[in-house]
Amino acid sequence: MCGFAGEHHWDGRAADVDAVVRMTASMHRRGPDGSGIWASGGVALGHRRLKIIDLSEAGAQPMVDSQLGLSLVFNGCIYNYKQLRAELERDGSTFFSHSDSEVILKAYARWGVECVDRFAGMFAFAIVERATGRLVLARDRLGIKPLYLAEGPGRLRFASTLPALLAAGDVDTDLDPVALHHYLSFHSVVPAPRTVLAGVRKLPAATVRTIEPDGSSYDRCYWAPAHERTVELSDAEWADAVRERLRVAVERRSVADVPVGVLLSGGLDSSLIVAMLAEAGQHGLKTFSIGFDDVGEDRGDEFAYSDLVARHYGTDHARIHIDAARLLPAVDAAVAAMSEPMVSHDAVAFHLLSEEVSREITVVQSGQGADEVFAGYDWYPPLADVPREQAVDAYARVFIDRPHADLQRMLQPAWHLPDDPSRAFVAEHFAMPGAATTLDAALRLDTRVMLVDDPVKRVDNMTMAWGLEGRVPFLDHELVELAAACPPHLKLAAGGKGVLKAAARGLVPDEVIDRPKGYFPVPAIRYLHGPFLERVREALCGPTGRARGLFDPGYVEALLDRPNDERTTLGSNALWQVALLEMWLQEVGA
Repeated sequence: MCGFAGEHHWDGRAADVDAVVRMTASMHRRGPDGSGIWASGGVALGHRRLKIIDLSEAGAQPMVDSQLGLSLVFNGCIYNYKQLRAELERDGSTFFSHSDSEVILKAYARWGVECVDRFAGMFAFAIVERATGRLVLARDRLGIKPLYLAEGPGRLRFASTLPALLAAGDVDTDLDPVALHHYLSFHSVVPAPRTVLAGVRKLPAATVRTIEPDGSSYDRCYWAPAHERTVELSDAEWADAVRERLRVAVERRSVADVPVGVLLSGGLDSSLIVAMLAEAGQHGLKTFSIGFDDVGEDRGDEFAYSDLVARHYGTDHARIHIDAARLLPAVDAAVAAMSEPMVSHDAVAFHLLSEEVSREITVVQSGQGADEVFAGYDWYPPLADVPREQAVDAYARVFIDRPHADLQRMLQPAWHLPDDPSRAFVAEHFAMPGAATTLDAALRLDTRVMLVDDPVKRVDNMTMAWGLEGRVPFLDHELVELAAACPPHLKLAAGGKGVLKAAARGLVPDEVIDRPKGYFPVPAIRYLHGPFLERVREALCGPTGRARGLFDPGYVEALLDRPNDERTTLGSNALWQVALLEMWLQEVGA
């Protein structure tokens, strides 16, 4: 797990090494254990390293294989790298390190861009071919590792974070009006390739982009689960299949040359990860949970459940209570760690949790993704019996934050759009072949888009802000493929995630399996008051916010007068949504 950056010129100019140095330096917290720069003609690469696999200097990057004529920068982990290495060695490859990074190089030399089909892991990487000058960029199937792009005259820059591109300079920081519409429609999600900034794009998940020496490029999308019934099993067999596939996913994510812990919320998903590791015989497993002060009737922690699980499996458990005095400063720190604005208050919780966990450990497994993959959210059941031809309307009712007309009310006229690009985006996805039922179509969209640009991005940004690697076994691509084939009624059973709950029986205490669904609680942000409300007011009503002319002043004043009244379709605080965007724009200097 690391951060990388680079520049590729096709106009005959040499790469701007100073710009790559600035981008790389800006990501020092993603990779506190080392750094490197490599340049050759029109290409330069930079890397910040977090040592997880092969802790020696042989695993340092940028990694250059002179014999193959390939140079690499890579962020992530290839969990099956040992198996791939053995296969490559049988084919005649020789290795100078014990790293997964070198396996990528040798795999690319052996199989070309189709090497990604063989990788089980989370990754983003850039490979430069010495002989051709070709640049290849790739991103893992679920977009767990980010890759941002900024194109200029005759050149392309790329980096693991959006702020790194801004550190290089010469980026159009105007707002993209369509991306703004998406942000206000999809709980801050801006689907790839857009970002809220007009001059920055992101490589879509499950994509390999090949950029030729003349600047022309082409993409290969190498993975897209069909969400169709490709497997026929009984209900009990489905539970067994999910259990076994998750066991493999958890085992894969234990691969490291450093200890691996677990972020234990006390919910089903993280508890099941702990159960799998305990069943595999892991002793002294470090687990961590976080809690905050209660606000009104909202509890600030779920320690009762995480303590139960920790006791049941005998983990080395740390219960982390965050004093209220730390929460307000953490808001700005979390915003500063965001590559894109993220409205979920979970981001602040993850940022604080990661700070504490990173003092003890470098790698953790986490339960993110299970709700999107196994239909755990409350907006899925209403879609169960909706005819496919009514799917877009039904999805919009339960998921889209607000109608298009309400966005016109929120925004100043300069940002009004005549059509509704967010609804059109949903309609386009729902019209794709496959996904015969409305629920299948919704899960396909959420898995390929919403999951990538909300919880997955949140985990990456907040953990990496403290040099902590977060691994997400529920997003193992083979587990996701299995879940996509699972009949919808099995996922919706037992109040949601039914097949996963069935798989957990006998492994996880029933009190955890049958508990009401919980959320990562940060009550002080969900209900804005006191200094948190003043911080929001400062962002929206200060000189910079007023000068931007983004939101209608009357709308903003109405929100500030009644800060906790207006909620989005899914119950998010509307004031926090608009304020978070302005806070992030000010943080990155846009």
